[in-house]
Amino acid sequence: MTSKYAKPTDTELRERLTPTQYQVTQHEGTERAFTGEFWDHTEEGIYVDVVSGEPLFSSMDKYDAGCGWPSFTRPIPSVALTENTDYKIGYARTEVRSKGADSHLGHVFPDGPQQHGGLRYCINSASLRFVSVSELETQGYGEYRPLFGQ
Repeated sequence: MTSKYAKPTDTELRERLTPTQYQVTQHEGTERAFTGEFWDHTEEGIYVDVVSGEPLFSSMDKYDAGCGWPSFTRPIPSVALTENTDYKIGYARTEVRSKGADSHLGHVFPDGPQQHGGLRYCINSASLRFVSVSELETQGYGEYRPLFGQ
């Protein structure tokens, strides 16, 4: 899976990504709460890595955590994210990165809904691209349609 979702060159990324997307994914940036495109997005579909297109999260696992960033209870089941300990703000947090392109996505915290495993994946909108259910096949993500009971 990793080679299919490899990281483009830095030149390609600078040409394709917005300055915010580049800062977030390549330099562990964080967008301001309640400003990102997907914090209150409710359409059904999947969220993929804006850098590589690697599938990451399903809208079926998205919820409003009240924090101002898109929050998910888990990644798509077949997805393997990379986790690192991050001390950038003075205490330990678990950073979440995409496996294929090594994009910084956000952090995972143990304060999510207990009935769904207790995790909260707090993800920057700038690290994501949304693919609606109606576009899964045309964009090459048809294998994820069963997540939506279709």
